[in-house]
Amino acid sequence: MKKIISNKNSIMNKVNKILTLFSVLTVLALISSCVDDDDFGLPNITVTDPNITANATFQNLVSRYLQAVSDGDQIAIIEIDESPLFIEGYVVSSDQAGNFFEELIIQNKVDGSTDGADPRLGLNVQINVRGLYQTYEVGRKVYIKMNGLAIGEENGVYTIGKSNGNSIDQLEEYEFRDFITRDPEVATLTPKIVAIGDLTEADENTLVQFEDAPINRNELGLSFSGEQNDSFDGFRTIESCLSSSTILLQTSTFADFKSVQLPQKRGSIQGVFTRDFGDDNNVLVINTTADIVFDNSDRCDPIELDCGLASSQASNNIFVDDFESQSVGSLISGNGWTNFIQEGTEGFEAFTQGGTNSSLGVSCRIGSFRSNDATSIAWLITPALDLDAQTGETFMFKSSNSFSDGSELELLFSPDWDGTESNITNATWGVLPAAYIVQDSDFFGAWFDSGIVDLSCGTGVIHIAFRYTGSGDAAFDGTYELDDISIDSE
Repeated sequence: MKKIISNKNSIMNKVNKILTLFSVLTVLALISSCVDDDDFGLPNITVTDPNITANATFQNLVSRYLQAVSDGDQIAIIEIDESPLFIEGYVVSSDQAGNFFEELIIQNKVDGSTDGADPRLGLNVQINVRGLYQTYEVGRKVYIKMNGLAIGEENGVYTIGKSNGNSIDQLEEYEFRDFITRDPEVATLTPKIVAIGDLTEADENTLVQFEDAPINRNELGLSFSGEQNDSFDGFRTIESCLSSSTILLQTSTFADFKSVQLPQKRGSIQGVFTRDFGDDNNVLVINTTADIVFDNSDRCDPIELDCGLASSQASNNIFVDDFESQSVGSLISGNGWTNFIQEGTEGFEAFTQGGTNSSLGVSCRIGSFRSNDATSIAWLITPALDLDAQTGETFMFKSSNSFSDGSELELLFSPDWDGTESNITNATWGVLPAAYIVQDSDFFGAWFDSGIVDLSCGTGVIHIAFRYTGSGDAAFDGTYELDDISIDSE
């Protein structure tokens, strides 16, 4: 009897399953008959022509901001009730790898070309949205309606967003599409190939590329930004094989390649030229590691004389200058100095100054700020120093700055310069890496000790030189100051 009942239950279970399946199929068929097939297709991601015509240039906006500054304001607001104002540009940044965050960087050209009427410029657009790369990929042409927005400077670069008093705030997710419209065009961008030392403020927020550029030899064992002391961003030094210029490579600690080892060779690197968060340094920010093509094993590293720092200053003086005997306002001369102006009109001169940025009595300074020089390179070279004539040599100096910005001061040495000005640029010049030279981020009113630079591991006759290089941008170059120079031995 139990077997009969069991068979009966089994048959009923099968019937119920068949009826249930039939019911589901019937419901699906009814739904399908009531819904258009297109509603189950892929979403439409086609970008249609917005039929917008730009009626303002980036330069128009920048000029409007500069006028506002001259009128005593800190930002320029484009009011909602003004005539519609549109600009157009191309996206040069991507947050796909996490190296850019809640911002779009756009420039007005697809390449490095420029002209007087519409110079190549870039703008930072602040947007409180992540994953912008999905709809605003690199090369995407966009239009921005400026009515209701403002332009100012945030972290040292031209920035667009909502006005908040004297600053620029981000556009929020619910509103940014009211201002930013995509065009169907996705252009192939060509970065401006430029020497590091030739960068100017006009290149900020734009795509640039450096050739023959290695990472500094002292940083080769590091990752992009995955070291213990990297906070928010990692900074590594890009050097130039074509000149002595350098720039910082800035990588977010949230970038997905933060722990990747830095490339070991030399080659080309492209990225967005901008300023760091504190507006202290010029930096390059890449979108992805594919933007670096270092395929040349010849790194072009300079020679070094690096004996480290000595524990104390040697007791016998060989050469000293505190510049007190120099004539204020005149070029440094006498005492064995070679004061050579390689390019431009500015050389190392004596000065005295009080106030916050005071000199140490009479001091030495160099700067091409507002010089109107297209380029500025100047040398201040010590008399010859024979490292075989004595032992335990040390070298000391003090340095300060007056907003050094786009200029650079280097400490170099030459083992083969013959002492003639005509052969300065033909000589071999290496670096003295142990010395500290004031940085642009240092307080401009303070003087900084170089440390007691040990020269005792060197041999032969050398000359020590301070070399100043200006950026060529009259409004961006700064000034360096020197004093209390002393070479001593045991």
